[in-house]
Amino acid sequence: MNAQRWHEHVTSTAVKCVALTGCAALVLGVTGTATAHAGPRDLGREVLAAGDGWASHGTGTTGGSAADAAHVYTVTTWAEFKAALADGGSAPRIIKVKGVIDAVSEGCAAFAAEGYDFRQYLADYDPAVWGNDKPVSGEQEDLRAASAANQDKVIKANIPANTTIVGVGRDAGIRGGSLQIRGVDNVIIRNLTIEAPVDCFPQWDPTDDNGTGAWNSEYDGVVVYGSTHVWIDHNTLTDGRYPDSSLPVHFGKVYQQHDGLVDVVRGGDLVTVSWNSFKDHDKTMLIGNSDGAGATDSGKLRVTLHHNRFEGIVERAPRVRFGQVDAYNNHFVVTKGQKFGYVFGIGANSRLYATHNAFSLAPGVSTAKVLKKWSEAPLTAEHNHVNGKLTDLIAVHNAEIPAETLQSGAGWTPTLRTRVDHPRAVPGIVDHRAGAGRLC
Repeated sequence: MNAQRWHEHVTSTAVKCVALTGCAALVLGVTGTATAHAGPRDLGREVLAAGDGWASHGTGTTGGSAADAAHVYTVTTWAEFKAALADGGSAPRIIKVKGVIDAVSEGCAAFAAEGYDFRQYLADYDPAVWGNDKPVSGEQEDLRAASAANQDKVIKANIPANTTIVGVGRDAGIRGGSLQIRGVDNVIIRNLTIEAPVDCFPQWDPTDDNGTGAWNSEYDGVVVYGSTHVWIDHNTLTDGRYPDSSLPVHFGKVYQQHDGLVDVVRGGDLVTVSWNSFKDHDKTMLIGNSDGAGATDSGKLRVTLHHNRFEGIVERAPRVRFGQVDAYNNHFVVTKGQKFGYVFGIGANSRLYATHNAFSLAPGVSTAKVLKKWSEAPLTAEHNHVNGKLTDLIAVHNAEIPAETLQSGAGWTPTLRTRVDHPRAVPGIVDHRAGAGRLC
């Protein structure tokens, strides 16, 4: 089947699949064909397929699929969600999220420490008053930090080992919460719309951004910190109701209230990120958070990204340090007029293998900006298509940005791939099947 016919076949099948009123009748298999599925499908019992990215390496990723009936929870509030995470010790668990649960339903004011006054904060640390040569300190900064600590306690949810978190139906989601996968093994997150946490109390750093100052925010939507065997699949991750365009400007800088959508840091390893939709965000995905973290990150940060859709993303899709990162069959969309920095960031000791991806770039967006060199590190970038045409991303980058010449050849070849679609077919396949509510 040629690429065009394959595109049409999968698109048609996917639309039929999404249109179903329930999730029991049809399952779209890995070959793109519709197969009968006996009985209601239980996403909580599903495990990552063998050979599906780095998370399938070794023991594989099964999450809480082995949970007994006592450790299967259906939650409708943030409090119920955190209680389910804390219950049951180390036993496997399945947590089903029904509807949209909100970690900040009472608003930012509920976290503010007594005496904190943002207007006074702006007055105290205005560069015209404070300058740009020293970090902020004093009463209002102390109260801001206390307010931030209050928010931190509420919105962070620590995910135990052997856990599956799955949305029920097509409209399940989490708003304003930060899923912390820290120091554990074997976690699955699927079928959720995750609205990025909003930092209610960003800190002003006068010395950042070459001494002109910047607002620094906390909280990722999902962070994999020193954890292994993590599968993040069929989710929609976005700034949602609070895009950067809605944020105010103070001291000449955007009052940034977002951090990452999915970050893998501090020795996180064996992660598969598949069939997700990443939308309307700035610093999207960080793999390795420090050039000096070789002691914890060398030989780790092995991540696979496949069949994800990125639209309205400014940068870090992903930015990579250390690790062997395999990125294939993703669709990157840069729309007209959006702010755009780069897609793949090549960082310290990274070995990125990026092939068979599709890039849809608006007129005026340079293909050379798909890659961004932060440090000297080789990569493989072959069989990628830009606006439907086979393009050598490294050659284009080196020709247009010779001061940041990139080396070709990552020095390894991925083996953990279930299937590789032709990049011309990727937009049709991924756009119809990636994101929450698309599992049937």
